Amino acid sequence: MKKEINSNAIKCGPTRAPARAMLRATGINDEDFKKPFIAIVNTWSTVTPCNIHLNLLAEPLRQGIRDAGGVPVDFNTIMISDGISMGTEGMKASLMSREVIADSIELVVRGHSLDAVVVIVGCDKTIPAAAMALARLNVPGLVFYGGSTAPGKCNSKDITIQNVFEGVGAYAAGKITESELKDIEKQACPGAGACGGQFTANTMAMALSMLGLSPMGANDVPATHPDKLKEAERCGKLVMEVLEKNITPCSILTESAFRNAANGVSATAGSTNAVLHLLAIAREAGVSFSIDEFDVASRLTPVITDLKPGGRFVAFDLYKAGGTRLVGKRMMEAGLLKDNPTVSGRSLFTELGEAEETPGQQVVLSVQKPLKPRGGFGILYGSLAPEGCVVKLAGHGKLHFTGPARVFESEDDAFAAVQKKTIKPGDVVVIRNEGPSGGPGMREMLAVTAAIVGQGLGDSVALITDGRFSGATYGFMVGHVTPEAAKGGPIALLRDGDIIKMDVEARTIDVVADISSRPWIPSQSNHLTGAYAKYAKLVSSASEGAVTGFPFQHNQTEK
Repeated sequence: MKKEINSNAIKCGPTRAPARAMLRATGINDEDFKKPFIAIVNTWSTVTPCNIHLNLLAEPLRQGIRDAGGVPVDFNTIMISDGISMGTEGMKASLMSREVIADSIELVVRGHSLDAVVVIVGCDKTIPAAAMALARLNVPGLVFYGGSTAPGKCNSKDITIQNVFEGVGAYAAGKITESELKDIEKQACPGAGACGGQFTANTMAMALSMLGLSPMGANDVPATHPDKLKEAERCGKLVMEVLEKNITPCSILTESAFRNAANGVSATAGSTNAVLHLLAIAREAGVSFSIDEFDVASRLTPVITDLKPGGRFVAFDLYKAGGTRLVGKRMMEAGLLKDNPTVSGRSLFTELGEAEETPGQQVVLSVQKPLKPRGGFGILYGSLAPEGCVVKLAGHGKLHFTGPARVFESEDDAFAAVQKKTIKPGDVVVIRNEGPSGGPGMREMLAVTAAIVGQGLGDSVALITDGRFSGATYGFMVGHVTPEAAKGGPIALLRDGDIIKMDVEARTIDVVADISSRPWIPSQSNHLTGAYAKYAKLVSSASEGAVTGFPFQHNQTEK
């Protein structure tokens, strides 16, 4: 154990008698004062299935810490359910919550001089927020994901929340009845755990395993699997080893670790939200990592998993097939990863070398015979996005799209038009004023994109926005357009009928018209107060991770 530990600042010496008096009231005794204090940060909540079970994971985690000689100290932080707030004004709070979660973890750990940290995470923003906080604090710690839900069943087919959103579009198009929609609604989410496809939560859970901040294998175990409790206890014991060896997050978060994570996202056709989140984590860690790394990753790394939203299987199937270890082993053998330290104290390649493949599994393919020859996203630049944007390719093979713009000033306006069936094949739906500052909060467009797919237009309509997409989105979708409309970006100058041309191979997105002379008329948004006003003023561009913080530079020198 380190001779000097952080918590000595609140528990050692005569002057700390008042602090010890208060700590004794929580059950801490003389022997405990000799031990390190370990933060267990929980994102437990009863508002969503993604986090409803996380309180059950806390006790075995505590026991693991106690058995290894530490004192667990619990506190909670907030979460926002993307699936519940989707398509509403509440969705604006989602990305904002990432910053609040990271800030709150930092404040409590620093405020109580805690020695190490375990963050139990579930729904989307809690995962990157935990990693951001650990990078910012740079104290020994790890992130433990509560796991995915099992797939629902409807008409003998596996379904997820994705099917419900698409069912809304199918109902509006008259393809299913209200009764059929209700059946899908009732069966899609069978219990505790995060959304089952390779949506944002599972994408980021895998990314953190590839980064090395989560113990390999721990995040894969589904939420309701009996082994999840064992993994929690393992994480409790492991954090004590991490503290003893002084393995800090920023000794793990190297440039190669971020490239490994980006390649993993590409190999699984994961959520484009990973672009925002990995950029944000890298910034907190003081690592040079730009948006262009994701285009390199996508061109380098083919899709080797057949996962929803564009594929057939869900996270539960991936776990049974061999999990993240198997995906990583395939990539390692093809030279698509670099070895890197991990929170377990073992190297990434050592961890991946223990992969066990289930005979006959169909979820993980090979790099030599991939599902798709390139990854599920790309980075485009051009007259419409001079600072870049992210195109999502999951679910289709198109690399080009040209069509007339249908311009909407908000997600709500666009959704209403889709529901009225006024969007036609060949249209390019443009949704603006939904960026980090302009939204504020950069809402996900799943309600719109799923309705488009549900009406059978997924292969014939493109969508462009300065907002972002859910991990459950698929089709020809372009998000994170920068500069955003609220900052006077070219997307603010578009008009109905403008021809937009996109070429993924050439990395271009252009307006086939001279729009530079058009006047920019800022959107007359509602007066903002409180957290919304603070966020809108402070948030950076999506091309920089849409962060609000001022990260300490940890002097990373790896090239």
